[in-house]
Amino acid sequence: MEILLAIVVAAAVIFFGALISMGNERQRKAIDGLREQVVLWAVQDLKIKREHLARTAQVPDPMGWLNKTASIVCGYDLKLQVLEMFEEPQSLICASGDGGVKIIFSPVSPADIRRMKSFKQNRLSQFASQNPLMSLPRGTGVHEVSVLNGGLLFDLELPLVWSVLTGQETPQMERIWIYESS
Repeated sequence: MEILLAIVVAAAVIFFGALISMGNERQRKAIDGLREQVVLWAVQDLKIKREHLARTAQVPDPMGWLNKTASIVCGYDLKLQVLEMFEEPQSLICASGDGGVKIIFSPVSPADIRRMKSFKQNRLSQFASQNPLMSLPRGTGVHEVSVLNGGLLFDLELPLVWSVLTGQETPQMERIWIYESS
């Protein structure tokens, strides 16, 4: 009799465990579905806000916008002043207000710069190119700026700022790199 009772109790425990497990799996699926719906809603909400703001995207003070964006990414106010710009590879060279830091803005990534440097060049073209991107020191800080850390309309405002400050029309730019050296 005790053996029969032990078997019934064990079967009941297994049966209720299976019921609880099926219930938990159903709840997990429901929670995953709910999470997916919230993500889709948030993405759609951002798209609506961006579309509304994109029609009115303008930058009245390009230098102020560039300084604000760089300050957010670098962590301190740079008080930038434009020194010069280069066309190939595209870069905008600025100095901090105190002159202690040189900042280079460029749509060219560090990997692309390394690729350009490793490409064999003849000696005359080495001396002809004075672009500071090609001679960055080893300790240069590199920051990537995109919509994630540059603001909701970063990719819409960046081409406007770039064309005003450099005079170059560019295709849609989604990110820019900041090279910071002392």
